[in-house]
Amino acid sequence: MKITLIVEGKTEKAFVPHLRRFLETRLSGRMPAIHVNKYDGRVPKEDKLKRVVLNQLEGRDPSDLVIALTDVYTGTAPHDFRDAADAKAKLRAWVGDNPRFEPHAAQYEFEAWLLPYWDRIKAIARHNQAAPTGNPESVNHDHPPARRIGEIFRRGGCRDDYSKTRDGPRILEGQDLSVAINQCPELKALVNTILYVGGGQPIR
Repeated sequence: MKITLIVEGKTEKAFVPHLRRFLETRLSGRMPAIHVNKYDGRVPKEDKLKRVVLNQLEGRDPSDLVIALTDVYTGTAPHDFRDAADAKAKLRAWVGDNPRFEPHAAQYEFEAWLLPYWDRIKAIARHNQAAPTGNPESVNHDHPPARRIGEIFRRGGCRDDYSKTRDGPRILEGQDLSVAINQCPELKALVNTILYVGGGQPIR
């Protein structure tokens, strides 16, 4: 089983190694080969996404499944997506009805999946700012998760602003990914897609 995961390059560096390690604990002896197709910038859209997906499915070394993971918040206005459901629907429409393609979206961006580890964030930032309230994925375009993490870094004693590629892995290092999975439905959906195709038990 080979899965291609289409992601932004910074997300690949910050998150995918931790995702792999978590999946290996659930898919012992059945772990799919996960090939990462990373983009320095946002995940492709419209016809370009369709071409990329079909190339992965029909090329010389075809994948059994292609997953595209996009952020809802892309940092530009007007925004392409209202929420994760809208993002997934648009990705599906761009690629077409292909059973070997699965769209997923971080609501509103990858950093929402870091918010459950606020104690770790406080330790790295060296500041005691209170954690954002509510579900980690219940944010919006006006105050996305990365901005919230950036605020505590700027207020703290770490001296550097938040960097996804540097600090994302530091926040997740040694943490139990199931903590975020159980608080973040979109992350759970992504993980369960891979568990399902790998023959594992989905997380309830």
